[in-house]
Amino acid sequence: MVTTEPVGLLVRRWRERRHRSQLDVALAANLSTRHLSYIETGRATPSRKMIERLCDELDVPLRDRNTLYLAAGFAPVHRERPLADLGAARSAVAAVLAGHEPSPALAVNARWDLLTANGAAMFFLADLPPALRTPPVNVLRATLHPDGLSRRIRNLAQWRAHVLRRVRRQLARSAVEGLADLQAEIASYPMPGDHSDEAVTSDLVVPLLLSSDHGDLSLLYTTTVFGFPRDVTLDEIAVETFFPADAATAELLRAMSP
Repeated sequence: MVTTEPVGLLVRRWRERRHRSQLDVALAANLSTRHLSYIETGRATPSRKMIERLCDELDVPLRDRNTLYLAAGFAPVHRERPLADLGAARSAVAAVLAGHEPSPALAVNARWDLLTANGAAMFFLADLPPALRTPPVNVLRATLHPDGLSRRIRNLAQWRAHVLRRVRRQLARSAVEGLADLQAEIASYPMPGDHSDEAVTSDLVVPLLLSSDHGDLSLLYTTTVFGFPRDVTLDEIAVETFFPADAATAELLRAMSP
């Protein structure tokens, strides 16, 4: 992890990303507007404690907090361990995935790379071509690529638009490396000409409508993240859990379960 940008520029960039004024951030972080201005212009170097206060106030992701510490001349504060080394948190992810059977559930990082999944989710990924199944498997690419799961998505235009909006919101809140390129790649995928089935919706949420060899499925999803993480990996994990949107889908998922 290397940065050549001054810490003040990084602070200002995060403040502007959050659409906050210097006065607003200074008051919330308990420092003077002049001091914050000096930090942003490089006339003052923030202490480790000041960086922590500003990052808390600006909701800076842990990976980027480490970058700010380095830019100010300090060692990174937050470790980045593999998922397998996260102890109780890893066990919690495994428990959620196993307990969610026979419905699909998977864990991804901030770049949407697959970390782990339950058997139901792997069933849907099993028939992907090798290029899309080679680790690290990117879930968005595997889902929306013309050779991927998109062939089975009945409301593809609707689902694709929803995914792109979600990634845009993620980019607005974060500075995840490579995410903008992934968004551009997904947006460039050609759309099939016939969208006749894509008006099918729910009055609760937009479901994911999938065709399968066993019948059509209608799925809604939730996203779970860890509260108050201190590890970079844990900060970036999201557990995506899919639920049957109707009784027919629930029955199909039970029937498809090994």
